[in-house]
Parts: sequence; C-alpha cells; structure tokens
Amino acid sequence: MHIELVIAKLITVGLGLLITYQAYRGYRVYGSEPMLYVAIGFLFISIGAVIEGILFDVFGLSIFLAGTIQTAIVAVGMLFVLYSLYGQMH
Repeated sequence: MHIELVIAKLITVGLGLLITYQAYRGYRVYGSEPMLYVAIGFLFISIGAVIEGILFDVFGLSIFLAGTIQTAIVAVGMLFVLYSLYGQMH
C-alpha cells in the first residue's frame, strides 16, 4: 500500500464530500434545484475518486475493469453537474 496515494485519495474524497454537503445545503436553504444536481454529481465524482482502488485491491477485479467502472461513475457525476448548468432553463 502506498500511504501517499491513500492520503491523496482521502483528501480528494473529503473535498468532494464537502462540496457535496455545501451544494445540498444550498438546495435545502434556497430551494435551488440545480444545486441538488451539483450535490449528486459531486457525490458520484467523490465515490469515483476511490472506487478503482477498492475494486482492485479489495474485490480483486482487474485494473481494466476497476478503471472502467471508476470512469463510468465519474462520468455519471459529470453528467449531473452538466445537467445542473444546462438542464433547466426557465
């Protein structure tokens, strides 16, 4: 295990979850629906930041399959963020 990589991943997840929380708070306080989609998007992106290593190390998936799943999860998160920007033009 590479402790530097684990620390970097934890920092990345922590920042992503902080953004998720703040965006969700913005949704709850101001009723801003786009902020809900930002929150969901960053939740997916945060999970995607660490899922590859977990799938590879813990579940024994190939690095190719783990990377494919990780990329798909991050892409879904980005689609949510993109939808928050362009999806609801009123």
